[in-house]
Amino acid sequence: MKLRLSIEEFDRGLEELSKKYLIFAPRTFEKRGTYSDTDVVRYAKVNNFSEMNWKDKSHFPAKEALLPVNEILFYFTEDEYKAASEDTRERLVFLRACDMNAIKRIDQIYLGNGASSDFFYARTRKKTKFIVVGCSKTFRNCFCVSMGTNKADNYDAAMNIRENEIQLEIRNEDLNVFSGKEIEFDIDYVSKNEFEVDLPEKIDFMYIQNHKMWDEYDSRCIGCGRCNYSCPTCTCFSMQDIHYKENENMGERRRVWASCQVDGYTNIAGGHSFRQKQGQRMRFKTLHKIHDYKKRFGENMCVGCGRCDDMCPQYISISEAYEKVAHAMREKDNEELISEVYEKVVKVMKEKREE
Repeated sequence: MKLRLSIEEFDRGLEELSKKYLIFAPRTFEKRGTYSDTDVVRYAKVNNFSEMNWKDKSHFPAKEALLPVNEILFYFTEDEYKAASEDTRERLVFLRACDMNAIKRIDQIYLGNGASSDFFYARTRKKTKFIVVGCSKTFRNCFCVSMGTNKADNYDAAMNIRENEIQLEIRNEDLNVFSGKEIEFDIDYVSKNEFEVDLPEKIDFMYIQNHKMWDEYDSRCIGCGRCNYSCPTCTCFSMQDIHYKENENMGERRRVWASCQVDGYTNIAGGHSFRQKQGQRMRFKTLHKIHDYKKRFGENMCVGCGRCDDMCPQYISISEAYEKVAHAMREKDNEELISEVYEKVVKVMKEKREE
């Protein structure tokens, strides 16, 4: 079903859906940004259209609606444990195409990356529906077109925002609670960003892992982890056991977002730690987004939302890092070509002398 409706009609539909769903969308929190006089846009529960912010790019991704920053998994005593109770209501998430593609990556990691799926993510994911909101313009630092994630089709509904009206395409009949006039509908997709990213066609890991390009990040990156926390496809976490003061044999285990860029992430038993330099950590993150994940699952992990570039206090650009990798691989290919030509020339000259 494809409909055109007013903001008021849209809100009445949301009110009806809120009886069954927890509704999440990007929302502005005033004076809670990086500085005391700045705002932050992040995913949170909403009740109507006016609470949503579609004019700005959200600082944090839609994955927060499925993967809380801090999530209680279970409670334990000395002899037993009990999984934390879940909110039985279903979830409805409004998000952009890049974030919809990011959910696909997260699903692969938590549901299709091993012998069994993640229990806590799976129980939330199975009761979550998605409405993709069209992009009428590209935002600063976005490069979704280069990553092929400017379009999405695995959604339950789609929405275009016009000045005083909403256009909807409803695919899932469970969401068919809106009243409006039937129309022709094509979701708005960005076809060109402000810049394009030159991605490497192939990556020689043994060559690139010790390349000098990573050295600059030793002094530039401060290891704050903001790039990871704002990334829609970063899925790493750490575990925290909280013991109660009243009884230290009782407590709760929490899953907390983690960052491969911060100290302590690679600590192991015995006090050892891998990737101690920031350049090594930047290499790990960069290659994981465009090499490791792709080698295993057939597509880039990065969706080109540009949030990491937006959030970095040192103005480090992941898209620039990708292009440096591409440039380094071209240099390697040129070196090999020159070496091959040189060997052929030497061989020909040797054959002529022998004649």
